[in-house]
Amino acid sequence: MGQLMNLIALTDFNLVATHGGFGRASRASGRPKATLSRHVIELEEALGIRLLERAGRSFRLSEEGKALNARTEGLVSEIAEVARDLTEGRGRPRGTLRVSSPVTFGHSAMGRLAAQFATRYPQVQLVVTVEDRQVDLIEEGYDAVIRVNPRPDSELVGRCFQRDHLLVVAASSLPMPGNGPEAIADSVVPAVVGVEAPDLDTWTAVNGPSELKFLRQAVLRLPTPLMVRDAVLAGAGAAMLAHDLVAADLAAQRLCSWGVVPNRSIELWVLHTSRRLISSKVSAFVEFLCAASKPHP
Repeated sequence: MGQLMNLIALTDFNLVATHGGFGRASRASGRPKATLSRHVIELEEALGIRLLERAGRSFRLSEEGKALNARTEGLVSEIAEVARDLTEGRGRPRGTLRVSSPVTFGHSAMGRLAAQFATRYPQVQLVVTVEDRQVDLIEEGYDAVIRVNPRPDSELVGRCFQRDHLLVVAASSLPMPGNGPEAIADSVVPAVVGVEAPDLDTWTAVNGPSELKFLRQAVLRLPTPLMVRDAVLAGAGAAMLAHDLVAADLAAQRLCSWGVVPNRSIELWVLHTSRRLISSKVSAFVEFLCAASKPHP
């Protein structure tokens, strides 16, 4: 590279690439078409590569131009946002905030939380997707993700905003087997489990001073904890579920707890990429989640 990449030229290049031509970019931004063209040429000369293929009025990005646009468009936007924050004052998050959430948390909590966040930060347009797939923040353009018990990742940083514990639960119509540890161990409990769980397994639960072990047999396999909970409520069998997911059913005595699963905590983290400058909207969302979620005893 002959010289340091000019940030203004890079910004104008991404503007042209996004709008598909100099004329459209000029009309959308109000910047002169000649200025946009000059900056793109300066950027090509600085990099020593052709970014646009020009033939008459036709326009298309070269392979190098596509790569540069994909890798820098989000970063340039964030730098511009940080500049606005510094000149206009912090504390006024704005713009679109794309968040990926796991299905269970998304369906059970994100609607309420999103409404509260939108009320507090009306200049932020929150866009939430729910899926259990591990999305790529950089490649797919997400600002933040919520993950359950995430593995350490050098690409991501964030905070744990909620902790919970697992319970072995069943409908009131399904009595806990036996009266002692030996009787419980000899009884086979019908169980509702995840799709990848083995047919037979042993559950350990702490109930008061006692540690109990249940031999469980899978009778139904379902893909999400919400579906597992509904099946347990319908009497299909026992299951291992997070306390927060079944708290209302326990209070209403629709479900009974057979004990707490030891050493199996659930942590929810909000993460963002460490490669990016953290913008005011991401900071606001992280702080909001941490303040809105009370730690579980």
